[in-house]
Amino acid sequence: MKGKFITFEGSEGCGKSTQSAMLFRYLLSRKLKVIYLREPGGVKISEKIRELLLDPNSKISPQAETLLYMASRACVVEEIIKPALKQGKTVVCDRFLDSTIAYQGFGLGVDIKLIKLIGNFATQGINPDLTIFLDLPVKSGLKHRVNCRDRIEQRSFNYHEKVRKGYLKLADACPQRIKIVKVQKNKFKTQDNIRKIVDAF
Repeated sequence: MKGKFITFEGSEGCGKSTQSAMLFRYLLSRKLKVIYLREPGGVKISEKIRELLLDPNSKISPQAETLLYMASRACVVEEIIKPALKQGKTVVCDRFLDSTIAYQGFGLGVDIKLIKLIGNFATQGINPDLTIFLDLPVKSGLKHRVNCRDRIEQRSFNYHEKVRKGYLKLADACPQRIKIVKVQKNKFKTQDNIRKIVDAF
């Protein structure tokens, strides 16, 4: 693949969407060919799966939840990510396979080896070149989401703690790829730290 693949990860309320969009605009300003995506989503089928996964009224088992995320991912990889990387473009994605390992693996107890196996199939072996993990204490993240709780956000504090700890374990295991950025109160300070990492990369 000629292009570069940058992903953003983090627990609820950490500012992933804001920071990833800010980085996307920054890279555009540097005259790079950049594509911006969110997961689950990005293409028609993936957006429909997103609606189902986040609907508070949906009753989905951990196994089905894992497979739905993978199905959504497989679609966006085939339709957008793979072609863009082949064309030498930079892809910035809000969440990717690490999310499934953290949320469904560490959070729900789905076998992590199995997640990685299915994940490799769904992504066609495409892995991020760089992952920005936005770290924020769970209490701080969830207090911003009181009035907009989707199905995942509604889960217990203990669940979200498992997710955050899972991310930290992933970062510890893959320090070359996953860079931890502490979330600051000032979003521009957080973005400055992200840009330093990306510029060096």
